[in-house]
Amino acid sequence: MAHYSRLGKIVMDVPADHHDQEVTFWEGALGQKLDVPMRHPEYQGTVLHGQDFALLIQRTGTGPARVHVDIHTDDLAAEVARLEQLGAERVAQRHTWWVMRDPAGLLFCVLQDDSGTLTGANAHRWE
Repeated sequence: MAHYSRLGKIVMDVPADHHDQEVTFWEGALGQKLDVPMRHPEYQGTVLHGQDFALLIQRTGTGPARVHVDIHTDDLAAEVARLEQLGAERVAQRHTWWVMRDPAGLLFCVLQDDSGTLTGANAHRWE
């Protein structure tokens, strides 16, 4: 099925005891606040100046800090199926998105964007 998708975010997954320090660091590094209201309280972030791209800091439980990317799409089922054909596998559904693993074992997420957000001007159209 024809649909759009694009790389939409970099997400820093940070244990709770380092979260505030990480937010302060990235606000200083980028010169902007990570203060856009999020649907889920474990996230803090913003759209980067002059870009249609976001940075999020996610408060996690225990474990090491890591980075993952989010792919945004206008058809979640079609994009997840397309990525599976390329060798990705589903790990878990969280809230309204899928956590997936690429062929090298790296985690990433696939999220449904609001209707009309993705177009030929800002995303790739898949047939």
